[in-house]
Amino acid sequence: EDELRGKVIWVTGASSGIGEELLSQLSKIGALLAISARREDELEREKKKCLEISNLSEKDILVLRLDLTDRSSHEAATNSVLKHFGKIDVLVNNGGRSQRSLFVDTNLDVYSAIMELNYLGTISLTKYVLNHMIERKRGKIITVSSVMGLMGAPLASGYCASKHALQGFFNSLRTELTDYPEINITVICPGPVQSQIIQNVFTENLAKPLEKSGDQSHKMPTDRCVRLTLVSMANDLKEAWVSDQPYLAICYLWQYAPTWAWWLMNKLAKKRIQNFKSGVDADVSYSRKKK
Repeated sequence: EDELRGKVIWVTGASSGIGEELLSQLSKIGALLAISARREDELEREKKKCLEISNLSEKDILVLRLDLTDRSSHEAATNSVLKHFGKIDVLVNNGGRSQRSLFVDTNLDVYSAIMELNYLGTISLTKYVLNHMIERKRGKIITVSSVMGLMGAPLASGYCASKHALQGFFNSLRTELTDYPEINITVICPGPVQSQIIQNVFTENLAKPLEKSGDQSHKMPTDRCVRLTLVSMANDLKEAWVSDQPYLAICYLWQYAPTWAWWLMNKLAKKRIQNFKSGVDADVSYSRKKK
């Protein structure tokens, strides 16, 4: 709380899920917020909610509509935040979409859209904010990746690719900032979370929504995920895996025993695809017994 109170924090993907919960917890702490997403009406709703649950005033929360895929707008958006607050202490790159489709069924334009949003949109906005942080010689850049940025999984090949790209980019960027020790890069890797990301996933066709999202109750609660994210942010962790079991154990297998990880994932992949095709959530606990 002491580390983040009074800081100017810009959150993308702020209208739902992890982004929405970030706003709630940050506003209670007393952070000054720039909140961005494509749906301005939802952002206004979030602002009203934050004002009701905190001691912030109208001027402490800036609503700024932003489309991450419109890279030509990112410089102006950054300038708008700077004009309003005078600085940006923390950028939280939270905007993005997941995927539920098999590669053999998926149009290539879906992969292009995933990379444009999750990867290129994120690093484009980061570029403009980083220029400001370099001038000040301080700042935090927090990027919400995924455990899918550490491993591979069926039904999410494009999403995994975009998160692997983010991991590689920010790990490399961190090494380019050694002359700026007060600029910290943190990558958050959540496992399955009870957010609304599943309701807006890419499928095999850009125009096709996911027909059934399935029960999400087995996943980590969003407030727990966000609390751990803020702890990681405040303590300048380079990378944080935020997940329940058994997914967290699988992350460690991929890191330290990849041969075993491949064997296990091949076993779990069949169940994941079966879950998806039967209309239940693909990430439903594999150890759960049928009733």
